[in-house]
Amino acid sequence: MEILAFGVQADEKPLIEKAFAGLHDIRCVEVFLTPDTAPIAAGHEMISTSVNANLSGRVLQTLAVGGTTMIAQRSTGFNNIDLEVAERLGITIARVSYYSPYSVAEFAWTLAMAVNRKIVRASGRTRDFDFRLDGLMGRDLRGRTVGVVGTGKIGEAFTRIAHGLGMNLLGWDVAENPACVELGMRYVDKAELLATSDLISLHVPLLPATHHLIGRQELRAMKDDAILVNSSRGGLIDTDALVGELRKGRFTGVGLDVYEAEAGLFFLDRSLEAITDDTLARLVTFPQVLVTSHQAYYTQDAVGQIVAATLQNVTDYVAGRRNENFLVPRV
Repeated sequence: MEILAFGVQADEKPLIEKAFAGLHDIRCVEVFLTPDTAPIAAGHEMISTSVNANLSGRVLQTLAVGGTTMIAQRSTGFNNIDLEVAERLGITIARVSYYSPYSVAEFAWTLAMAVNRKIVRASGRTRDFDFRLDGLMGRDLRGRTVGVVGTGKIGEAFTRIAHGLGMNLLGWDVAENPACVELGMRYVDKAELLATSDLISLHVPLLPATHHLIGRQELRAMKDDAILVNSSRGGLIDTDALVGELRKGRFTGVGLDVYEAEAGLFFLDRSLEAITDDTLARLVTFPQVLVTSHQAYYTQDAVGQIVAATLQNVTDYVAGRRNENFLVPRV
């Protein structure tokens, strides 16, 4: 039985093929799963998908007609999957419920440091042999206040780094993390966190309740010189509202590894095409904004764990077992 893996990056392919070798046949393709590419899965009982795959009801219906009965998604988030339709069609869905939280936490800090110390602008200048310091002044983070929105595994890892930097720790979540409290975190309501934090980092999943968690009202509540970082899901921020505030000259820095309309853009080369996303085109023109293409998870350690979990999900499915990663169990 051959498994078809969609959206496989060049660095990811050898890790997948090595892990599956001798256990399951797998064919890796670069194309992402969309309504247009779904028909190529015909004849494959099992497929594997990436974080930006389109697993809407329409796509799931196409997959079911083609004989697919199991989807192993190589990510933690599953907001892109219509689970109700999958269950109705009898398609088993599995995800990766855990991988290195340090990969994302460390990258969130990379974004924060980069926008604070104007690293991208400085690098561009030195490439042109312009060694002036004008406009490159940053701020010490020690003694300043960081607001961590979501204090699960990734939020905790982010908090530990903040603690090491000597920052004041504020947290907001549905439940307190004892490990963060032990580090000195004080849990407050969202309004206080937004109004008093010098740096705000988002580490919550994208759910109906968290869609546009940071909207126009929340952005206006933040300090004018705050730094905002999002390495979780693009839909947590109302991007149009963010652009509106940036046009007013607000915020010292914004670091975004995710974008709410990234599907069909991120992980692809669009450099030779006309830019049709006006919001993204405007966003990347602001000098204090740094946008990266959903790479926070992309370390050897994290991808290795994702591949291992995906292999386990496939193996358990074949053996008729289920594990904690199964969102829609095998019928």
